[in-house]
Amino acid sequence: MINPSIVRKKSSNSNRSFKVADQIQRDLTELIARELKDPRVGMVTIQAVEVTPDYAHAKVFFSLLAGDAKECTEGLNQAAGFLRAGLFKRLHIHTVPTLHFVFDRTTERAADMNALIAQAVASRSKNED
Repeated sequence: MINPSIVRKKSSNSNRSFKVADQIQRDLTELIARELKDPRVGMVTIQAVEVTPDYAHAKVFFSLLAGDAKECTEGLNQAAGFLRAGLFKRLHIHTVPTLHFVFDRTTERAADMNALIAQAVASRSKNED
C-alpha cells in the first residue's frame, strides 16, 4: 500500500520546482531586458526554464527575434553569473541555480512547417483546378 503523505510530498516538490522555474523565467526576462548591456544579446524571449530537482542547475531555453543565435548564446552564457546574482537578489530560495542558456529552435521549425503546409495546400489547389 502506498503512503499518501509520500505521494503528496513528491507532487508538492515537483509543483514547487515548476513555480521556481516560472519565477526564474519572469525574473530573467526582466533582468535581460533592463540590466544586461551586452550588444550580442538582442531581443530575447525566454521560452522555458527547466530546473534540476536539487535546484543546482537551470536550463534556460530562449528564442531570438533578430540577430545571431550563436553570438547571443555566448553572450547569455557569459553573463550567466551576473544574471544569477540578479536572481539571487530577487528569489527567496536557498540555492539559486547555475544558468545554462540554450537556443530554442521551436519557433523557427514551426514557421518552416507552416510554410511547407501552405506550399502543399497551394500546389494541391493548383492541381484541382
